[in-house]
Amino acid sequence: MATEQSRPDPVSAIALLDEPTRRRLYELVASSGEPVGRDQAATTLGVSRELAAFHLDRLADAGLLETVFRRLGSRQGPGAGRPAKLYRRSAAVVAVSLPPRDYLRAAEILEDAVVSVDGAPGLDAIRSAARTRGEATGGTARASAKGRPSRRRQRSALLELLRDGGYEPVVDPDVDTIRLRNCPYHDLAQRNREVTCGMNLAWAEGVVGGLGVPGIRAVLAPEPGSCCVIFEADPTSR
Repeated sequence: MATEQSRPDPVSAIALLDEPTRRRLYELVASSGEPVGRDQAATTLGVSRELAAFHLDRLADAGLLETVFRRLGSRQGPGAGRPAKLYRRSAAVVAVSLPPRDYLRAAEILEDAVVSVDGAPGLDAIRSAARTRGEATGGTARASAKGRPSRRRQRSALLELLRDGGYEPVVDPDVDTIRLRNCPYHDLAQRNREVTCGMNLAWAEGVVGGLGVPGIRAVLAPEPGSCCVIFEADPTSR
């Protein structure tokens, strides 16, 4: 069904998260792969349904969450009851910079300049620079580990690095894959996936190389609402 979304005032929206219960509710919804209802939120946090509903609606009014109405359970048609009000993280970006800065505009101009270059040299240069930066980032993380890191510690370092980068990694142990719930370059990717996703993949490949994580590789596997890159088991290492 149709969703509701507010246009956020960034300062007011971010200020809302200073309240502990509201912050926990936002984090609960943001980390969930499916929309969250009031009853579920209240039970998970151990608060009353009324308090959860109050804070969830405040977050939705500020544009930090979106609401969607959906019938729960398998019963449909007359007598199935009213659709439940569910909450999910808003797609809107909320950011505050004092004084104002607009790095996205600069990135868009640079992206346009790369696209205007005839042939592949511009894309190759971006991917090379991204891979080098990724290798340096991974190498720094590896050097910070005491002694020779084990495979498990290397994977933990990779997950921590991805969390710090805003990728929101989720491990799928059934297929030995790390998926990324958030794309830090979302707006740029919407404009030109070839440039942005290619850069992102090259950076991820560099990180794996710099960390020296065995048996894993970064590949493109775009899914709606997620980052275009995943980390999967490398069949060549078997």
